[in-house]
Amino acid sequence: MPKAIVNNDITIEYETIGSQSGRPLLLIAGLSSQMVTWPQDFCRKLADGGHFVIRFDNRDCGLSSKIESGGVPDVEALMIAKQQGQPINPPYTLSDMAADAVGLVDSLDLDRVHVCGLSMGGMIAQMMAVEYPDRVASMTSMMSTTGEPELPGPTPAAIDAMISTPPWERSSYIRYLTGVYRAFAGGSEAFDPETSDTMAAQAYDRSFYLMGFPRQMAAIIACGSRAEKLRQVKAPTLVIQGTSDPLVSIEHGQATADAVPGAKLVLVEELGHGLAFPSLWDQIIAAINSHTQTNS
Repeated sequence: MPKAIVNNDITIEYETIGSQSGRPLLLIAGLSSQMVTWPQDFCRKLADGGHFVIRFDNRDCGLSSKIESGGVPDVEALMIAKQQGQPINPPYTLSDMAADAVGLVDSLDLDRVHVCGLSMGGMIAQMMAVEYPDRVASMTSMMSTTGEPELPGPTPAAIDAMISTPPWERSSYIRYLTGVYRAFAGGSEAFDPETSDTMAAQAYDRSFYLMGFPRQMAAIIACGSRAEKLRQVKAPTLVIQGTSDPLVSIEHGQATADAVPGAKLVLVEELGHGLAFPSLWDQIIAAINSHTQTNS
């Protein structure tokens, strides 16, 4: 796959799917998640809908640059410091990650793109819309949040799954990660273990790297609430939220839609957190297709 050299010599691994004459759609993955968490078939359906799809590995994940000079932040200590109003200096910020994404867009000689981010990727998409308004044709924030501290937290099962330690052996890792995704499904009958196993195997075979997680978490914690910044967003915005999401509940989607002027909220029944829900893809893709077509 190709690589792009972006913000401060960061190397970003990426892939494009579909015709370059299509509507450019940049997909931004979530916390510690590689580009393959946007499944190939999902991306192909987006391309069939007229998109030129771009998916990539965020810094500190997959085959993109690892920021090992940032050390291993103590996530719990950072959360306590944030709650106490103390300053936090993460190895990098969500703004840095947004700059990486814009650098990738530059490397592809694209002026403006439609941006779709999932979970942490939604936060990065939000920062792109705030800080690079001329580069964002539209924004889709999926399974994400404004970061307001008063919003409901994850369920205990979702927290336990998120902070659990993965095993190193391949088959054990696949079982483990599908178990995490199952916990993130919130009991939804639409969760598909086979799709989850495929995503987990692809992730393991591409890059088994754990140290990016605490650094990306540090960036999320340091950012705090984006609610006031989101009121500045001019890009037409779609918010997609699942009704079964135990990690980022409906209230987070509603808060995001309320914060961005004119944003549209779409609730997807039985959707948990992530994309291991192939029976729901057509509904999600139809909403994205309509949004980008209307705002091209």
